[in-house]
Amino acid sequence: MNLLPGKLSQYTLFLDRDGVINRRIPDGYVTCISEFEFLPGVPEAISFFSVVFHRIIVVSNQQGVGKGLMTAKDVGAVHAHLRKQIENAGGEIDGIYFCPALKSDNDPCRKPETGMAEQAGKDFPDIDPLKCIMAGDSRSDLLFARNLNMVSVYIQTEPERKQDCDGLYDLKFDSLNDFSNYLKEMLKNQ
Repeated sequence: MNLLPGKLSQYTLFLDRDGVINRRIPDGYVTCISEFEFLPGVPEAISFFSVVFHRIIVVSNQQGVGKGLMTAKDVGAVHAHLRKQIENAGGEIDGIYFCPALKSDNDPCRKPETGMAEQAGKDFPDIDPLKCIMAGDSRSDLLFARNLNMVSVYIQTEPERKQDCDGLYDLKFDSLNDFSNYLKEMLKNQ
């Protein structure tokens, strides 16, 4: 059974950042551009997604800001770099949202809460909340998808990183690149 719709051009793809787009720093945070490293095939995957999806939105918890390890300006510089590299690969990211709050703050913008998606919906009124897909590597990403009734795609780039995600995802892949290859095959067979 195919859980993904045939007309992806009507859908918005939400992506987590660390561990999905770029390498996660174990027990740390990407605090500057020099620490940001794309996972293999990601720029090309996002370039492909830019063609097949209506919008691409990145949503990322960045509690390193709340801990004082980096500033919102530092995160903005990393995101500008991310966007530029995706553009160089022929893709486009429509919006990038991050929540600087600590996990303990219970902030409504912090995943699994839905604040970042709600802000994206205000900024891009053409996003249909019933036509969204979320790809992430953590329980909070998949709960975010569930809270918004999105199709959830579990990107398990680090199998050794234990996440209690059973029953929370519709599809599972080892990388964002594998997800894009799956979509290419799906579209080719339509």
